[in-house]
Amino acid sequence: MRHLLDTRTLAREDAIRILDVAEDMADTQSREVKKLPTLRGKTVVNLFFEDSTRTRISFEAAAKRLSADVINFAAKGSSVSKGESLQDTAQTLQAMGADAVVIRHGASGAPRTLATSGWIDAGVVNAGDGTHEHPTQALLDAFTMRKRRYGADSRGRDLEGFRVAIVGDILHSRVARSNVWLLHTLGAEVTLVAPPTLLPQDISLWPVTVRYDLDEAIAAGPDALMMLRIQLERMNAAYFPSEREYSRRWGLDPVRLAALPAGSIVMHPGPMNRGLEISAEAADSPRSTVLEQVKAGVSVRMAVLYLLLAGERTNAERTTEEER
Repeated sequence: MRHLLDTRTLAREDAIRILDVAEDMADTQSREVKKLPTLRGKTVVNLFFEDSTRTRISFEAAAKRLSADVINFAAKGSSVSKGESLQDTAQTLQAMGADAVVIRHGASGAPRTLATSGWIDAGVVNAGDGTHEHPTQALLDAFTMRKRRYGADSRGRDLEGFRVAIVGDILHSRVARSNVWLLHTLGAEVTLVAPPTLLPQDISLWPVTVRYDLDEAIAAGPDALMMLRIQLERMNAAYFPSEREYSRRWGLDPVRLAALPAGSIVMHPGPMNRGLEISAEAADSPRSTVLEQVKAGVSVRMAVLYLLLAGERTNAERTTEEER
């Protein structure tokens, strides 16, 4: 794997390979000593042009547990805030000897530009670009679903027949876009649930079913209900009458939680707006996989960095066995 820029072009066998290596990485994280020597001598740069806590810390933890050196580069307070271009920043990182660059950027397509421009030789991982994609989030979500469905027998499996409802601010969500394409690739059935104002104008080519009523979507019996954060910071207009009205019609309250079929799980990419798109009861219930998703994030990002910088899965398995 040279880069990880999106899930739309990620082949099924490559997606399953990443998830399987993530299983190997997760096994090592249950030991007393969690660190592997696999990427010793490699340098991973977290290049974040947008604020993020969870994603940056997760990538940092993943790189450090593989013994890589980590450089955190935040745009605020850096030369970027003085007007330096992405090209100049990239070439500076190249001169410093970066082996992988994890980039989060407000402009859709920035990671692909970085990967294809010839400015750097490093592998590029998209940690979220504009309203385009966030591939590692979709992979950790799929990892969590697969684990809940198959338990210890999840290696090598896809999500054929798994029904997922993604609810909320689809319009501004790169998480939703990445999940739609990855879940479709893995065989899952995806339903988008949102008010018309929070759906992209043309999703006719997306492999999804669209509903506007959350209660109808719950009655259809999804295996997973993924609640998205309302991205108020990206909204420059009134997309719904009020937060109270949104919560009443599209929020996961205790009544809707109780109406979910037995075995259905509740997911959220975080951070959560408790009381808006999800109630405290739903967020803290046994059905909630929020903390499992955070935990899976480190394992999945370890797998991505490993495959980017260290080679074939057979070697990954061998390294894991040696470390055990």
